[in-house]
Amino acid sequence: MPFARPTLTELIDRVITDISSRVTGVDSAVLRRSLLGVIGQSEAGAVHMLYGHLDWIAKQSVIDTADTEYLERWAAIWKVVRKTAGFASGSVAFSGTAGSTILDGTIVQRQDGVQYKVLGDAVFGSGPLVVPVLALEAGEAGNFGSGLPIFLLSPIAGIQSTGTTATKIENGVDTESDQRLLARLLARIQQPPHGGADFDYQMWALEVAGVTRVWVYPRQMGAGTVTVLFVCDDLPDIIATPAKVAEVQAYINARAPVTAEVFVAAPIADSLNLTIKLTPNTTTVQNAVRAELTDLIDRDSAPGGTILISRLREAVSLAAGENNNQIVTPTADVAHATGHMPILGTLTFSSF
Repeated sequence: MPFARPTLTELIDRVITDISSRVTGVDSAVLRRSLLGVIGQSEAGAVHMLYGHLDWIAKQSVIDTADTEYLERWAAIWKVVRKTAGFASGSVAFSGTAGSTILDGTIVQRQDGVQYKVLGDAVFGSGPLVVPVLALEAGEAGNFGSGLPIFLLSPIAGIQSTGTTATKIENGVDTESDQRLLARLLARIQQPPHGGADFDYQMWALEVAGVTRVWVYPRQMGAGTVTVLFVCDDLPDIIATPAKVAEVQAYINARAPVTAEVFVAAPIADSLNLTIKLTPNTTTVQNAVRAELTDLIDRDSAPGGTILISRLREAVSLAAGENNNQIVTPTADVAHATGHMPILGTLTFSSF
């Protein structure tokens, strides 16, 4: 039978009752403003705090209820380390006069104040000057699209203060959340390393910053081969860049058995477009439908898998505020070829 922690009111009642049973001949012993009454309530409050501390200690002694600090200590026992945040990087382009110089460490920033530093000195020749940049702070906030405006923090002679991003500024990732760290730790405990089992490759890939879901296919490319596909759900584009694929490949190569030939790749994205009749057909309900469909695809999608039309209908029906709906297209289950996986595409809404 589980232990029921007494409430503060119950503890006060218990202490007052105990005092009343031990102090005789004093009718006012337990009055609210009497000395014994005040002492009794103070004692009950202290005991209630101790119960709370014991309750907290009990949670730290169990891995899946431990707070952040103790979760990390539990993880360290199994050599599972929280993935740190990564810095976004890319290239920006500025116009200027020949001979003008952008120095290493020059700060550029976006309109929202997110800043980057230039890597290396660069001298203008003819045409725009493209320079590599690195976000000053790690995290997803540093990711930025290509062709977007960016500005010099301080003016530089001979250089226009407004430039553009020449490439995407990407690969910025946040520190791994407690939820994902716990999931990796539990997987490590429940599936100890087996020197090259399929789940070993999954664990290795998940140890790389930004990687959130992994699929492993033994012998897909022939005897002795292992194919590893992965996505990065926390990035704007979950399909990994070539640089991230190369990073995961190198990480697994350093740990895989020498007899295994490992192929790491990103799945090929297939846009899942839907046409939906909706009541009421308002922006609020449309956004709720989009959120439900996004969550469904995150849970059900896998390379070479199938998205069931019944699950799509269920997701739309679960949207807050929805009274009636009909999925016009697709009309049946959506299957995907080997190595392909769905991402939510264009949603077209109309009224009945």
